Amino acid sequence: MDMSVTKLSSKGQIVIPVEMRKDIREGEKLVIIRNKNQIIVEKVSEFSKKLEEDLEFARRTEEAWRKYEKGEFVEMEFDEFLKELKKW
Repeated sequence: MDMSVTKLSSKGQIVIPVEMRKDIREGEKLVIIRNKNQIIVEKVSEFSKKLEEDLEFARRTEEAWRKYEKGEFVEMEFDEFLKELKKW
C-alpha cells in the first residue's frame, strides 16, 4: 500500500501526488466514495469490477478505526502483523 499527503484548495480541489497517479490520465473520470472519515477515489473504468471489494475494505477500515479510537487495538511484532494482514 502506498501513502502520500496532499491538501484541499480553497476551491475544493485536491492534487493527487505524482507518485499516486501513475496510471491515471488527464481527463479520466473518477468515482469518489465517502464513508464518515474516509474518502476512496476509484477510476470509473475499474469501479464496477471492484465495488464489492472496495466496500468491504472501507467497512473493515472504519471498524478498525473505531476500535483504535476506543483504545481497543493490539500490539504485535512486524512478522505477526504481516500474517494477520494476509488474512484480509
